[in-house]
Amino acid sequence: MSGKPRLTYLNGRGRMEPIRWLLAAAGVEFEEVYLETKEQYDKLIKDGFLLFQQVPLVEIDGMKMVQTRAIMSYIAGKYNLYGKDLKERALIDMYVEGISDLMQMILMFPFSPPDAKEKNLDSIKERATNRYFPVFEKVLKQHGQDFLVGNKFSWADVQLMEAILAVEEKVPTVLSGFPQLQVILLLNMVYSGARGQSQSDHLPMLCKSHFCGCNFSLTCCFLNLFLGV
Repeated sequence: MSGKPRLTYLNGRGRMEPIRWLLAAAGVEFEEVYLETKEQYDKLIKDGFLLFQQVPLVEIDGMKMVQTRAIMSYIAGKYNLYGKDLKERALIDMYVEGISDLMQMILMFPFSPPDAKEKNLDSIKERATNRYFPVFEKVLKQHGQDFLVGNKFSWADVQLMEAILAVEEKVPTVLSGFPQLQVILLLNMVYSGARGQSQSDHLPMLCKSHFCGCNFSLTCCFLNLFLGV
């Protein structure tokens, strides 16, 4: 195995996508293994790789890590994206948790029954524009920096960028009333693009689809099987 982090998941976004975003923002190349059969999944369990019998699985620094939040905390800390002190870490955690609540709605959207999709999309738009995006618009304005926390790019900025692009993909005009978020999105995309330029084959799927027009769909049956969603 090379020294690159190795990501094992489905050939889709799901719960691995924020991990891809964080590694790309840190400028870290990674390898991916896509689960395509139940036999692959069963073998991971048999070999003791999946502590809670769920993916994502990330192999990094000799560890086989599971649970998205734990993986991301480790990556953020390792690559200096987790603030300079305990107070900044607390703020980053607070913002990440808030963004995660919105992302959970987006993650579950593909599983909406056909007759509920429009209603669920309206709920995503309503939550984004009335609950979550106004908070971050205000934070950025009051903070007076190009970043949510401190004076440098952090895990919180990465999560916010992913959330904005994910909502924009479904509601293209969602940022029309949020000038601070429009600016921060462009700045963060430039920053992440510069850090990830040397490893453009290892970018988040949403980032690829946003820039390249590629379509990446979740493998719904596998998500149901492996993630219990």
